[in-house]
Amino acid sequence: MTKFIVVTGGVLSGLGKGIAVASIGHLLSYQYKVIPVKLDGYLNLNPGTINPIEHGEVFVLDDGGEVDMDFGHYERFMGVNCKSEWNLTMGKVYSEILKNEREGVYLGQTVQIIPHVSDYIKNYLYDIAKKENPDILIIEIGGTVGDIENELFLEAVRQMKEEIDNHSFMFIHLTYIPILNAVNEQKSKPTQQSVNLLREAGIQPDMIIGERKFLYFVVLRKTQLLLV
Repeated sequence: MTKFIVVTGGVLSGLGKGIAVASIGHLLSYQYKVIPVKLDGYLNLNPGTINPIEHGEVFVLDDGGEVDMDFGHYERFMGVNCKSEWNLTMGKVYSEILKNEREGVYLGQTVQIIPHVSDYIKNYLYDIAKKENPDILIIEIGGTVGDIENELFLEAVRQMKEEIDNHSFMFIHLTYIPILNAVNEQKSKPTQQSVNLLREAGIQPDMIIGERKFLYFVVLRKTQLLLV
């Protein structure tokens, strides 16, 4: 049965969440089949038309798909040829939801954010796990906890954990630990507030990766993810 690792980010963007996901995948790929998935909250169908100065260079896969540049890290670190379907944007989600509604898929139901959109995201991830049959599916949720854009992704993975046994899910939260020059000491309050936002979404992180001046340290609470 596929295990799921979900990586979120907090405090601010640009911490290197993609590198963290690629590094975790690299370590696990020595023993397990690992598949990376990136969930992005923007309404573009893909990053191919997004300003590269604002968002970063688009990465083009072997299948021709234009995806988030983090997939370049995934491929190099994990030694895997990624597929365009492994990058799900909220633009793709809404596009498919509206298409299904016009085609009568919902049989006259009032189409709502929950359950229809959250169910679509869950089923999309389940389908990748079923099709690729990996030992571990690493899901990176783009953006920062607290952003409106990624709330539905958080809700979807929260529901997934409730539907699957706890031994198959692990949440990792990447955050920033600033050091104030005035007092020359690190401050954990931004991380505390970021984790609190995550808990408000119904998610308790099993691991916190803190960045401090390009140095990373890990706080790990007891986790039930079993890799056997």
